[in-house]
Amino acid sequence: MRSSIIAAFTLATLFGATAVQAETTVIRRDAPDTVVVDRPSTETRTVERRETNDGCSSKTVTKENDVGDRKTVTKETCD
Repeated sequence: MRSSIIAAFTLATLFGATAVQAETTVIRRDAPDTVVVDRPSTETRTVERRETNDGCSSKTVTKENDVGDRKTVTKETCD
């Protein structure tokens, strides 16, 4: 009888340990290494400044990349 109680206790302990392990979840996320490549700038930039006699001035900056995309920004100020 004593051995059956020990066997039952051992089974209960093993079952309890298995149940505890089943409740634990470990999530591992392996992110890829970050690679940074410095490339020379292939962007062309043109700056044009104009001033008028009435105290106003404007600055126009045009940027164009190697694909041919162009962006122009004009800033105008008056005193």
